Amino acid sequence: MINKIPYFLGIFFCFVTISSCSDYQKVLKDEDVKAKYEMAQLLFDQEDYKRASRLYEQILPRYRGKPQGERVTYFYAMTLLKTKNYFLAAYQFETFQKAFPKSDKVSEALYNEAYCYFIESPVFSLDQSSTEQALDKLQDFINRYPDSELMPEANNMAQKLQYKLEKKAFEIAKQYNTIRDYKAAIVSLNSFISNYPGTPFREDALFYQFESSYYLGINSVQHKKYERLKDAQKIYDKFVRYYPESKFGKKSSKMMQTIDEEITKFVPTKKS
Repeated sequence: MINKIPYFLGIFFCFVTISSCSDYQKVLKDEDVKAKYEMAQLLFDQEDYKRASRLYEQILPRYRGKPQGERVTYFYAMTLLKTKNYFLAAYQFETFQKAFPKSDKVSEALYNEAYCYFIESPVFSLDQSSTEQALDKLQDFINRYPDSELMPEANNMAQKLQYKLEKKAFEIAKQYNTIRDYKAAIVSLNSFISNYPGTPFREDALFYQFESSYYLGINSVQHKKYERLKDAQKIYDKFVRYYPESKFGKKSSKMMQTIDEEITKFVPTKKS
């Protein structure tokens, strides 16, 4: 005999789903704010965030200034986060913090706001407005709630965002080397190194600064060549002092040999 239990269970769940949809549509169109509130909470608990969000959005203006307003505002922001509507969620979390500064949910709201901007942070080559917003919010969270259990996640996100900003700044500085504007490359890469002393791109920046200085010196007119080669030599000395086992070691060493050979060819003349 065929087991009919799965069949009847399927019919039962189908009925429940249809009934639930019918109840939701009825409450959605109704003017009963309390019914909407209770249905929104039920749907949120069931992780039906999309439908809960529509109800919270409807009742939010009606609860403004009332005791339930804090809860409605926060849960509406959470439904936006759960449905990946990140920019609007960030705005709502910020609104919550301003409206309820003494709430015990303020720290979570600030963290979630930062998280929304973190998620929306694009690849390094694009505009980094969201990245900077996320980093500002995370720094605010870190400063205000150093003992929060969310601190490890906050620090991890901040490091990833900082890396992205530094990569963008490095690539902008490096592009002058790529287009062979070596004077601009030397200045730009030097500024990058000064602005980001602990950056993971420091080795690369020093190398490309040396490479730019090398090409500028080698291709200079005679009366400027010696001085520029000596400048390249100074950058190389700094580079190998900090990175004696650099991945650019072989290439930089070969360029330095060429510089040494060029320097020995003439006695430096007075600056013109």
